Amino acid sequence: MTDDGTQRPLRADARRNREKILAAAVRVFTTQGLDAQMERVAKEAGVGSATLYRNFPTREALVEAVYRNEVARLCEAAPALLAEHPPMEALRAWTRLFLDYVTAKYGMIDALRALAAAGESPHGRSREMVRDAVATLMDACAAAGVIRTDLGPADLAAALEGIALTSAGAERRPQAERLLGLTLDGLAVRP
Repeated sequence: MTDDGTQRPLRADARRNREKILAAAVRVFTTQGLDAQMERVAKEAGVGSATLYRNFPTREALVEAVYRNEVARLCEAAPALLAEHPPMEALRAWTRLFLDYVTAKYGMIDALRALAAAGESPHGRSREMVRDAVATLMDACAAAGVIRTDLGPADLAAALEGIALTSAGAERRPQAERLLGLTLDGLAVRP
C-alpha cells in the first residue's frame, strides 16, 4: 500500500506466484471441494505456505479471489476468441470454457455459500459480466447471419445456467456437452 492508500503494482515474481496460486486453487477446489487444505494449494502451486498466506490470508479470501479470477478469465475470452475464430466457432469455444468455469465453481460451491452466509458477495457483477460476454458473441454471430435473432443473450445465458444446474461436475461433463450442442444447434440459422 502506498501513502495515498492505493495498491502498489505487484513485482513480476509476486504476480507469477499469485497466478500460480490461483491456478492451483482452481484445480484443488475442483477435485477436493471445501475439504481442500490450504497447504495442498501451496504445494500444487509450488510456493511456500507463507507465500500463500501473504497473498490470501484466509481460505475465504482465496476462494473469493479464485472465483473472481475465473469469471474475469471467462469473460475476457470472448473478444479473444472472436479475434481468432469465425463467430459461431468462437461462441462454441466460449461455451465450452463456460462449462470449465462451472465445473470449477461447482467444486467451490460450499465455500462460496459459506462466504455468502457470512455476508460477503463473491458473485458481485459476475452474472452481468457473463451476459455481456454472451451478448458480444451473439452480436458477432447475428452480424454474420449464423444465428437466429429472435433469441437474445438473456435467453442463451438462461440456457447455459440451466445446463450448469443440471450437469455441473466433471462426471456429468459428457451430458453437459450434449446439452450444449443441442442448445447451440437450436440457435443456429437453418438454410
